[in-house]
Amino acid sequence: MSDCLFCKIAAGEIPSNKVYEDELCYAFYDIDPQAPTHFLVIPREHIPSVAGIGPDNAALAGHLLEVISRVAKELGLDSYRVVSNIGEQAGQSVPHLHFHVLSGRDMTWPPG
Repeated sequence: MSDCLFCKIAAGEIPSNKVYEDELCYAFYDIDPQAPTHFLVIPREHIPSVAGIGPDNAALAGHLLEVISRVAKELGLDSYRVVSNIGEQAGQSVPHLHFHVLSGRDMTWPPG
């Protein structure tokens, strides 16, 4: 999608602080971190949110979760939170599937 912020980041059109990349996804540090460690994992394919996951792209969603696990291990994170907001009321500000990974501080519950 040509006007999508995260599509542009994944394509290298907008600079980011890369954590990980492969042919299916891209991970980068959040520009407004909410924890000492805060990065996002996004698919290169434009999917609006978790609500857009179905039989045709479920394997991609699984790959994103595997990447989260791998990167967390590489960063030495033994405790972290994974968040994906779906829709404006839930706090989704960029309509492109993304998972926030937060670590390095106590997380409260409920989250918001």
